[in-house]
Amino acid sequence: MALFGTLSTLRAQAHLHGSIETGLAYLESLFRNGSEERLRLASVQTDETRRIELGGGVFALEQAYLSKDPAEGRWESHRAYIDIQAVVTGEEFMGVCDVSRLAVNEDLSPGKDLLFYHPFEGGSRLRIQAGEAAIFFPVDAHMPCLRTGTSPTLVRKSVVKVPVF
Repeated sequence: MALFGTLSTLRAQAHLHGSIETGLAYLESLFRNGSEERLRLASVQTDETRRIELGGGVFALEQAYLSKDPAEGRWESHRAYIDIQAVVTGEEFMGVCDVSRLAVNEDLSPGKDLLFYHPFEGGSRLRIQAGEAAIFFPVDAHMPCLRTGTSPTLVRKSVVKVPVF
């Protein structure tokens, strides 16, 4: 099931998968004020995504966007990659649910490694604030990018994609 919290919490819980450490090391730099990674993310325009290769098949999608109304959210999951979703500025809600509780609506794999599911009112909601992250495994459907208040806010985050071996 999904893991979430600070980087030290994630490191303590995710030590079984070596490639996750590649992603967490990158996030450590990204969370450090003035780092090259942080400055690069700060230059990402709203609704833009940049792919950054981290090595060993691990890559990051650095992005900036306005959080969205929960009614606009879609459940998604991935088969070939583990997601580490890290909020650098802003905050958002992320839904999480076991994929066994959902019915596939659209399968864009293997090309995009993305499955979308029919709407589902169950699941749990995580509030991820700046400096926190969540790790979603292939069994974890997730619904990211949801606003935490009544108005959209700017979120800068990186989604690290770790291959499942």
